Amino acid sequence: MGSFAWAPVQNKVLGCRGYKERHVYRVAGSPQYQFHRAHNWQPTPVRVSAISEELTAAAEEDNFRFNGVQIDSSQVYGDIPVSQETLSVHGGEREGRPRVSDSLTTPIVQTATYTFKNTAELIAYQEGRYGSYEYGRYGNPTTRTCEEKIRILEGAEDCLVSATGMNSATTMLLALVPAGGHIVTTTDCYRRTRQFIQTVLPKMGISATVIDPADMHGLEQALKKQRVSLFFSESPTNPYLRCVDIPRIAELCRAHGALVCIDSTFATPINQKAISLGADIVIHSATKYLAGHNDVMAGALAGRAESVAAVRSMHNVLGGTIDPHAAYLMLRGMKTLDVRVQRQNQTAMDLAQRLEDHPRIARVHYPGLPSHSDHAIAKAQMPGGFGGVISFEVDADLWGTAKFVDSVRLPYIAPSLGGVDSLIEQPTVISYWDQGPEKRAEYGIKDNLIRFSCGLEGVEDIWRDLVQALEAVG
Repeated sequence: MGSFAWAPVQNKVLGCRGYKERHVYRVAGSPQYQFHRAHNWQPTPVRVSAISEELTAAAEEDNFRFNGVQIDSSQVYGDIPVSQETLSVHGGEREGRPRVSDSLTTPIVQTATYTFKNTAELIAYQEGRYGSYEYGRYGNPTTRTCEEKIRILEGAEDCLVSATGMNSATTMLLALVPAGGHIVTTTDCYRRTRQFIQTVLPKMGISATVIDPADMHGLEQALKKQRVSLFFSESPTNPYLRCVDIPRIAELCRAHGALVCIDSTFATPINQKAISLGADIVIHSATKYLAGHNDVMAGALAGRAESVAAVRSMHNVLGGTIDPHAAYLMLRGMKTLDVRVQRQNQTAMDLAQRLEDHPRIARVHYPGLPSHSDHAIAKAQMPGGFGGVISFEVDADLWGTAKFVDSVRLPYIAPSLGGVDSLIEQPTVISYWDQGPEKRAEYGIKDNLIRFSCGLEGVEDIWRDLVQALEAVG
């Protein structure tokens, strides 16, 4: 083809399929030729049919429209008449799909499966020589973009997004703890996580040592006496916001070949980088801060490539696949993650300080306060802030505390946290009502405990509302 020079056409992208982005190049001085370059592959010149501003190159393998112009159906179906039934299925799509890669926002690839041009392309995919996807449970371009954003925020090697936070946690435990294995976890944790560890894992011969979040001696003893595969804890925990010493735990576990997984839902990567502190894996209920608007169910797991790969293999078997539209909503939510979390940090700190001085409050649990048992740990490993959740104990009994909850006007009475709306809950009622007083006492759940998730409302508006509700308790 001679010594033509490369000349990009406004750096436009015609289309993409999986990881394969197709960039168009024209030969300088010869507009009748174009070249295709696959993302991360070596540029390969390909002679194609003459192009114009009206039609795409006839040989363009993905059959995208060019500048939104429809290709005549005879170019696809030939001269044989095509039935209305067939046109209903394929019309407007096989002739040429819309070009979406110039979209400012990441497109929602709402598909359950992916096609291949021919057997050779499919074999190339199976052998890792062609970047694409095969089936929706194994991957999706929108979801992969979401995973990449979380991976970058956490400073991890890889990331896997799934349908819920519990799906991320349970799939991780099933993938990384062998039958007959042993894990170490902490006393203060999400109820359903505890339930899975206590009722499901034992069926596979997996046992657990449960320690106080600050009990490093207990961890050392478990590591010496048991073949521990994994240490797993939230930090901060739910609902008392205890913080574990991640660097110390990582040091102890690494010496015994055990992995460290930190549930960083309450912290977010804005406030805490668990991977850089020594954790092998970090998980999130992405329903909370990452998505941030109380309209998505999702989970995320990020960490070392080999650990994520093991969880992904289990995930591909069990399912729990996130919907592409939910992945898009997560992407949109994370664009404002930093500004939201910074605002929620400030609001929570302000409210925690005021609540600590209020005569109707018996105790405040917030890692940003010097009075918190793990304040020194939180200060060392949460440089971004201490989170937007406050737990506190009202100076009242169960029903007096319930009256306080019923008297607030601004926050919603609802489970969950991390969204733009403030939420309030009484854990005894919303999470542990079926357990009875004895079991609640065993778990450390007090009847007068409140968990408050700060939204983006004005801090003075929230404070006035809390004060009037406390006054209503009498």
